[in-house]
Amino acid sequence: LHFLPTIQDTAGIQLWAEIGVIFLLFSLGLEFSFRKLAQVGINAVITAVIEMSLMMTMGFALGQLLGFTPINSIFLGGLVSISSTSIILRSVGDLGIKGRRFINNVYGILIIEDILAVLLLVLLSTISISQNVSGSELFGSVLKLSFFLGLWFILGMFFVSLFFKHARLLLTDESTLVVSLGLCLFMVLIATNAGFSPALGAFIMGSLIADTADAKNVERVIAPVRDLFAAVFFVSIGILFDPQVVSQN
Repeated sequence: LHFLPTIQDTAGIQLWAEIGVIFLLFSLGLEFSFRKLAQVGINAVITAVIEMSLMMTMGFALGQLLGFTPINSIFLGGLVSISSTSIILRSVGDLGIKGRRFINNVYGILIIEDILAVLLLVLLSTISISQNVSGSELFGSVLKLSFFLGLWFILGMFFVSLFFKHARLLLTDESTLVVSLGLCLFMVLIATNAGFSPALGAFIMGSLIADTADAKNVERVIAPVRDLFAAVFFVSIGILFDPQVVSQN
């Protein structure tokens, strides 16, 4: 197979894939504000937590039965514990049941799942780097993450809202796009320096902007960038796919 083209600069492709993830998570954050989170109610929160806990436990048990290492079993549990928001929303539309009463509960559960999925991403990243699944380290990671989230949500809700409130009349579509991406990358930098996933920083900034009066406008101008880098992300993942890994495992 030496005549087939091969990928030389895998580091560059991984960088583009990571940039794609950052903008995807930023767009996801724009769809979930704290107001939405308050509206879904405690029932959706409890349901999502119980459902994800059960699925993670079952996934971990399945991994152990298949002979996986504890770390790989945790990752398997994480994979099977999260629902696809886009697929469920599309299915609801295709079935024509958008107006049903229980659909609001389904949307609420999906919102909580997406938020927990971002937190799960951070925890799993910490586990993969440290190669340690000790309870004390996990507890320390959760505390550190909680402090980081609380600090930036409190500061961000005040400063980001204040900024957009005073700059609204000065922002055109182009400047809104540049400012929004700048704020996203600023939070990505802070999250990375704090030892967290860049995707978490992007999601946090998206959620903070979602609570401002200009949220819909930001979501509109960011859509082409999101679609472009979503394509870049999936193409990059496809390029990095190695068929030999499948045959070997």
